[in-house]
Amino acid sequence: MLQKLKQTWLSNIRGDLLAGIVVALALIPEAIAFSIIAGVDPKVGLYASFCICVVIAFIGGRPGMISAATGAMALLMITLVKNHGLEYLLAATLLTGVLQIAAGYLKLGSLMRFVSRSVVTGFVNALAILIFMAQLPELTNVTWHVYAMTAAGLGIIYLFPYVPMVGKVIPSPLVCIVVLTAIAMYFGMDIRNVGDMGQLPDTLPIFLWPEVPLTFETLAIIFPYAAALAVVGLLESMMTATIVDDLTDTSSDKNRECKGQGVANIASGLLGGMAGCAMIGQSIINIKSGGRTRLSTLSAGVFLLLMVVFLSEWLTKIPMAALVAVMIMVSIGTFSWDSLRNLKNHPLSTNIVMVVTVIVVVATHNLAFGVLAGVLLAALFFANKVGHYMHVGSTIDDEGMSRTYKVTGQVFFSSADKFVDTFDFKEALDKVTIDLTHAHFWDITAVAALDKVVIKFRREGTEVEVLGLNEASATIVDRFGVHDKPDAVDKLMAH
Repeated sequence: MLQKLKQTWLSNIRGDLLAGIVVALALIPEAIAFSIIAGVDPKVGLYASFCICVVIAFIGGRPGMISAATGAMALLMITLVKNHGLEYLLAATLLTGVLQIAAGYLKLGSLMRFVSRSVVTGFVNALAILIFMAQLPELTNVTWHVYAMTAAGLGIIYLFPYVPMVGKVIPSPLVCIVVLTAIAMYFGMDIRNVGDMGQLPDTLPIFLWPEVPLTFETLAIIFPYAAALAVVGLLESMMTATIVDDLTDTSSDKNRECKGQGVANIASGLLGGMAGCAMIGQSIINIKSGGRTRLSTLSAGVFLLLMVVFLSEWLTKIPMAALVAVMIMVSIGTFSWDSLRNLKNHPLSTNIVMVVTVIVVVATHNLAFGVLAGVLLAALFFANKVGHYMHVGSTIDDEGMSRTYKVTGQVFFSSADKFVDTFDFKEALDKVTIDLTHAHFWDITAVAALDKVVIKFRREGTEVEVLGLNEASATIVDRFGVHDKPDAVDKLMAH
């Protein structure tokens, strides 16, 4: 137990603390921006980021992953805040947490196994594009100083790791933020900084119970928003966990992460914060800066609160150009450049799934829509491919009056029509044997196809014998099939 505790908390103290500082600095402008998107005070996003980060560090299922207020969640809150106000948002945040905890106990995190690698790749690429696009307003209609500072920041980020002695010890994004802030203050540059994003809170968060009537009317208002927030939050968190798993070559507990996200959102709502989820950009910053254990997530949340409350005077002077440089680095590092090189080698269906996922996410700015489109396409391509692997061969006896059909493969909705079309119903035979020893029937469409074949042969006066059904196929055929039920067959043949 002590060994596991040390491994998940204290095995990388210096790297985790330094990474936590970088993440906390990068979280501040994003939390403010997401609050503005949702139409609430900046402190709502900042308190949420602190609270979610701290709670998830203890009970989340993925060490080293950062969770906080996010843009994907903020977009879903706009109408609720506009029509009903902050109190209803806090109530929806609490309900979001309850739904996510329920999802964890129902083991819905295990559904990630149905998300193909091509969908994950598309999700990652789309997110990289969105992260880059989010920086464009900071680089539009600005003076040359901003471009120079951003370029200098990127230079520091990519070149500092090669500096002897200290390059591998201090995270280059942290050096970028400190150096560019010092330059901006020394030269008195009139460029946009964190203080221009909104006023930072100067007090610690306090317990807040949403002041809404506890009625079914309130539930009817907040439930649709809470359900959408819960789904998007879990989807983004599960996808981010998968990506961090790959980056660190470790595994995570997806169902525990679902419960952790739920508890974190309940805590956020009770402290005046909005709902949040895992952040792929910040998680990658954490990993790239050396963060690995739960301590990095905890330190990011703690440093965020300490900085906002006690060092706000200094934080407001950080130039946005420094944070833009960090986020561009995240965008470049997030994008799967191998996916472009693999377009020539991968199957067309895989490429289509990846590209459609990217297009839908970028077009809608909704990660859930893109992933849903990708999963549906991948499922359709898979069903079509498996359906082609079904084969029906036949042999006839010496007298030419009895034919045996041997079915091999999977019979389901995609291959059912092909299954029916392979039989010759006009051939004059006394008996037909359908050997299903090497076949499997999956659904009622397959059962209906078998019924159709048997009944059509019987209409032609041919005796039909079905043999070789495995136990699972026999169960579904016995339950839903009609070809061996005389009354049902008589009715069908009468029509």
